[in-house]
Amino acid sequence: MPRYARLVNRIANEGSAAWELLFRAWKDQKAGEDVIVLAIGDPEFNSPEPVIAAAKQALDDGLTHYSSIPGTMELREAIAARTMRVSGASAADYSITADNVVVTQGTQGALFTASLCLLEEGDEVLALEPMYLTYEATFALNGAKVVRVACPRETGFRPRPDLIEKAITPRTRAIVYSSPNNPTGAVFTRDELRAIADIAIRHDLWVIADEVYASQVYAGEHFSIAALPGMAERTVTCGSLSKSHAMTGWRVGWVTGPAQFINHAHHAGIAMHYGIPTFVQKAALTAINQCEAEAEAITETFRRRCNIVLDRLAATPGLAVIAPQGAMYVLVDVTGTGRSSAEFATELYDAEKVAALDAMPFGASADGCIRIACTLADEVLAEACNRIHRFAAMRHNTRKAS
Repeated sequence: MPRYARLVNRIANEGSAAWELLFRAWKDQKAGEDVIVLAIGDPEFNSPEPVIAAAKQALDDGLTHYSSIPGTMELREAIAARTMRVSGASAADYSITADNVVVTQGTQGALFTASLCLLEEGDEVLALEPMYLTYEATFALNGAKVVRVACPRETGFRPRPDLIEKAITPRTRAIVYSSPNNPTGAVFTRDELRAIADIAIRHDLWVIADEVYASQVYAGEHFSIAALPGMAERTVTCGSLSKSHAMTGWRVGWVTGPAQFINHAHHAGIAMHYGIPTFVQKAALTAINQCEAEAEAITETFRRRCNIVLDRLAATPGLAVIAPQGAMYVLVDVTGTGRSSAEFATELYDAEKVAALDAMPFGASADGCIRIACTLADEVLAEACNRIHRFAAMRHNTRKAS
């Protein structure tokens, strides 16, 4: 048999293995078992109706041909305006236009575009962890090494400038982070972002900012690091409509950055996807321009659901529930049960058919925690919490008896 490329070894790692319980749950659910899936950030409700109608109309209008590689001008203009709107910065401090935008296949496509254009064999990228599971493979495909830098649990998962400085070597090329963070829900403050920016400028590094949850903030404020002095020319920002507008399956996102980066991203797009479908871009344009009220309602839905989890599990023996500042997840520390997070997640599923995600692969800072995605209807989420409470209480009582 002919051999495979060595890079296939870079795309199967601890992060990809974390989804195995989810795949098992989907299989059991399809077989008719009473399964509740809390392991993926995909809301159960549909995309806004105007978005669906716009895609249908675009198909009826024959928009099924090749599109502009970086995206249609009208969508890129809308993305630039939205990015400015959610950045937390004034127009005097931060300005981007359609020329600073390339449309991608979701935030994942944006991150991979950044990897292709900024990193190469032997480079190091400092990833502030807990970090999203795909980062390692996304950057390793180019031969770059992901160096995890802890945002320690005891600080509320805040970035530590001293730990970032300590991790820098002559091979360091970039810093990547998400805020609001997946899985912790931490929202970095302006002062924390200034500290990261100072390090990036001092060491001449890129910053890759994952802002997919930028509009979903419950405490504090979202602020874009690109808006800080000296950062626009060294920051690549990734975003999408997947979470804000319940459009996960549309696979439409974007990457913004300085003009030369955008030129390189354009060329990468030719090799990767040759343009995002025009009817999808029409739907995305409608989402940005006409569905702000729906996006705000989605944010409020996730805020309410996070509070359901916080309230329902607050008194559960052995569990410590961590309140998020944003995004759609709740981390639960399960170390008080005497089980590792991997053991707890597996045993919880075996006993109660509730699939939550072991958070340890997100980074050592989240070891001992499970991640609950608040993406199901309120009553289903409440039932899942009842099952988790029952399982944890049983585990606690068994541990006390022994």
